[in-house]
Amino acid sequence: MRAPPSRRSPCRRVALLLLTAPLLLALAAPAAAQSPAASASASSWPKDKPVRVIVPLTAGSATDVVARTVFDQVGRQLGQTFVIENRPGAAGSIGAAVVAKAEPDGYVLLVSSSSHTVLPSTHSNLPFDVAKDFAAIAPLASIPTVMVVSPRKGFASAKDFVTAAKAKPGQMSYASGGIGNSTHFAAERFRLAAGFDGLHVPFKGAPEALSEVLAGRVDFYFSPVPPALSLIRDGQLEALAVSSAKRSEVLPDVPTTVELGLPDSGYEFWIGAFMPAATPRPIVERLAQEVATALARPEVRERLAKMGAEEMPMEPRAFDAYVAKEIADNAALVKATGLKFN
Repeated sequence: MRAPPSRRSPCRRVALLLLTAPLLLALAAPAAAQSPAASASASSWPKDKPVRVIVPLTAGSATDVVARTVFDQVGRQLGQTFVIENRPGAAGSIGAAVVAKAEPDGYVLLVSSSSHTVLPSTHSNLPFDVAKDFAAIAPLASIPTVMVVSPRKGFASAKDFVTAAKAKPGQMSYASGGIGNSTHFAAERFRLAAGFDGLHVPFKGAPEALSEVLAGRVDFYFSPVPPALSLIRDGQLEALAVSSAKRSEVLPDVPTTVELGLPDSGYEFWIGAFMPAATPRPIVERLAQEVATALARPEVRERLAKMGAEEMPMEPRAFDAYVAKEIADNAALVKATGLKFN
């Protein structure tokens, strides 16, 4: 006896297909992301052309020096040139915008600092979303910032400086690499914890800020260690404190701001790499692996260590989560301290 024919009408079959299609597509998406074509694209990257590395600060800044050190080695590993482009201005937002709007093909990346996570709290009209428009690759280094003054100012310690600053309310000036820059926040944390008012003087980057402190035209600056280290060792600058949670390995005699009896005065400064958010994940993961390989090279480790840079190993997804937390923490800091920005 023959089985009865299906009673489903052509219309019902079409309706069933429409209902199940989204589910089938969703299930197919992860497989497509890991398809042989995607893997092949990552394995052949970056053979087509040089990779542009946008640094949103001036040449000679800590971010610039670390970027050049790491990506020179990555370029040798991959057999391709990584070209550093300095795009300073607007606390790093100009350079970041270049990357956020770039073609997500793996040939443009951003190397920025912890200032990147401050931007949403300090700029109301950013042309990009820090949380959504970037894929985190890896932290390249954690670097202490050091409070420096001109020896001609006559401050023997940070305590002496704070005493003088309190005696002249609002008159002590402090440099930064731009409004909302990490060096700005490090100074603000210290100033608020110590309880004195001052005058903020923003610059485009560390070289300009250091020049003004050397000349005595600005009273102090929380500089990333690398650009200030030789000046400190030569006696041209006096190091009074570091903002990191622990003392710098290259400045072991300089106390942390917390050790000086100023709770909630510390500020961590890091440097990391990012790509446009839509960059294929196989390329993001491959670059992260190449960065890890470069950071493990003895010559790279030695050079970074001499600059005062310390390791901060983290995989891309973990770094994404870390960045998201810092965005929230910085927003809370701006609100709590009443800082005013444009």
